[in-house]
Amino acid sequence: MKPAALAPDYSAFLTDVKSRIQTARLAAGRAVNRELVLLYWDIGHGIAERQRTLGWGEAVVEKLAGDLRAEFPDLHGFSSVNVWRMLQLYVDYSSPEFLSQAVREFGKNDSGKISPEKLSQAVRELVAAVPWGHHANALARLTAPAARLFYLRATAQFGWSRAVLLNQIKAQAFERTKAEKKTHNFAVALPEHFAEQADEMLKSRYNLEFLGLARPMRERELEDKLIGRLQHFILELGYGFCFVGRQYRLALGQKEYFVDLLFYHRFLKTLVAFDLKVTAFEPEFAGKMDFYLNLLNEKERAPDDRPSIGIILCAEKDDVEVEFALKSKTNPIGVAEYQLQSKLPAEFRGKLPTAKQLADVVREVLPAKAARPSASPSSR
Repeated sequence: MKPAALAPDYSAFLTDVKSRIQTARLAAGRAVNRELVLLYWDIGHGIAERQRTLGWGEAVVEKLAGDLRAEFPDLHGFSSVNVWRMLQLYVDYSSPEFLSQAVREFGKNDSGKISPEKLSQAVRELVAAVPWGHHANALARLTAPAARLFYLRATAQFGWSRAVLLNQIKAQAFERTKAEKKTHNFAVALPEHFAEQADEMLKSRYNLEFLGLARPMRERELEDKLIGRLQHFILELGYGFCFVGRQYRLALGQKEYFVDLLFYHRFLKTLVAFDLKVTAFEPEFAGKMDFYLNLLNEKERAPDDRPSIGIILCAEKDDVEVEFALKSKTNPIGVAEYQLQSKLPAEFRGKLPTAKQLADVVREVLPAKAARPSASPSSR
């Protein structure tokens, strides 16, 4: 009998076993996390209910934390701070304001109503799908129910790490999603369910402040900068994007064509092509992207991949112009703006000094200060 290491199929078998072990470890980790969050939810629920019905005060939190640490000295997670977080977790997600928001977004059935019991259970399961560290260190900072639900659902759906979640909150992904209209033709170019997922993937505006640019540039320079800060760019794009290549070559007959940036989205299972423009949107940009997507679908798309998606990233856009430019396109295309610097709120525009004005003041103050005689020790 041949040793297993020499068998013809052993390498493939070993690869399959390692993959299965990794999958099992991930599944076990998710299961442990789910049970931990549900335990903390139930503890918070128990405290809140007794405070409501029996008049227990805040001192019970400190006492319970101390008793649990004494009973389970080898277990972590029962500090006073953490028990307070358990109570806050339950209070935040069972408040009338949050439940009302949940009903509006995902709590409706065919009749347009959902029982309080089913709604509470749905929220509880959603909360349990997100790791405790995300709740304690990121989501707990949010106060608006709509924002909390937005980030909660996105984290559960896309598997955001804590770093990605914090980055999305810092970049105001929720505010930008709600305040700015997205321009695309996903509804007519994709099946309904996939169109909704693609819409969630696209942002109306991408924040590129991390590039540190404040002057006009060429498209290739913008591309170079994005590649140089690729990790930051992927964080801004959102979880699930995998980089495939820059200036990705597509051949047709004797001609070659190049996609500026090509990504693959793990969860949507689709190629996503980016065309970078340092000018305002022009209708011909849509025709060029439509052509690229035809080539990608024909030559690069895997048999089980969904249709490729194109995103035109430009300096600015007119939504009406974009709408008309995409009317005749059969491939899914989105158009988004990029932002290199934060914009001041309207009420502050013109009221704060410019960088030049500040520099002028500094230049005036420093010579005067240098010319001023220093005080002698006796006069101090």
